Amino acid sequence: MSTAALFQSQALAGSPAPAAPSSAPAQGPRGVSSVTYHLGDRAYRLPGTGEPVEIAATVHYPKGLGTTPRPLIVQLHGWHETCADRTAAVARDAAEQAGDWDAYAAAGQKLFSWPCGPETVQLALRPGTRPIANERGYDYLGEELAGHGFVVMSIRANGINASSVWGDANASARADLINKHLALWQQLNASGRGALVGALRDAVTDKPQRVASRHRIDLNKVGAMGHSRRGGGVTWQAADRHKVQWPAGVTVRAVMALAPAYNVMTEDMTAYGITKAPVAVVRGTCDGQVGREAFSFTADATDKSSAGFYRFEIHGAITTTSTHSGRRTADRSPPATTATTPASAPFPVSPTTRPN
Repeated sequence: MSTAALFQSQALAGSPAPAAPSSAPAQGPRGVSSVTYHLGDRAYRLPGTGEPVEIAATVHYPKGLGTTPRPLIVQLHGWHETCADRTAAVARDAAEQAGDWDAYAAAGQKLFSWPCGPETVQLALRPGTRPIANERGYDYLGEELAGHGFVVMSIRANGINASSVWGDANASARADLINKHLALWQQLNASGRGALVGALRDAVTDKPQRVASRHRIDLNKVGAMGHSRRGGGVTWQAADRHKVQWPAGVTVRAVMALAPAYNVMTEDMTAYGITKAPVAVVRGTCDGQVGREAFSFTADATDKSSAGFYRFEIHGAITTTSTHSGRRTADRSPPATTATTPASAPFPVSPTTRPN
């Protein structure tokens, strides 16, 4: 069972828009187009701290969107380095081996700074340290899901990763970033206007790309997937208490938390409670950073849910994501205990569903 099929059957309430005719490619990059947009590394500032955050994302969608609006899936990467500073990376590794923790912290600060240098759109003319396109680590998944009929938006959040916000404030900041992107697409989808007009660029050639997206996206069917701290972010964003912050015309129908780092959040369950949308949690049994508390936290958050809670353990797996540079990295969240349970599925996953 593929991740795309899992997301289709368990994560989104309702079926996706009809796929292309059977004679057309059913999935894969041949049937998928991709665009990016970047509205600035200092597009807005976090409330309270004033730290800058970018508005940037990669979007995969079926070639030939057709006339039937398609569901939207939002993907959010975890807490990874923000700047591709090779010198700082080498210095940090050397400091760790030498036990020089002051030098280690200094090098780490360079890797987790924001912005990294001149604006991304100007880097070709003004050399500097490039930002890490962490959102591109989900290209493979975005392409597969788009091949199944979804529009898939993977959001970059380096500014929040480099910020000082922590705990529930961190989850709130990530939820706010989701809502800002959804508002942009709601405006483009409804009227063909807004900041995204003229901002979309081909993901391969970087040339301006026009996408006939007006009335092509069903923002009443939004699913959100977040990795590690983003798992907390998507849970916060979809929580009953925070629905009032969704852009007009947007409804989040499902949430998937991938190795969610709930262990850095508080125990205020009312801030994470979800009662109307199905929630799924996925973790690897060899993940030394996210233990089975990810299940218990979400079980509490969905205790009054009428939509269902699903938990999946991938046996023998370490839950990681790959950066755009190709290097696979685990989210650098605080460690937690791990546990295993017997496999009982056609592929090494053990799903458990709590009755409604």
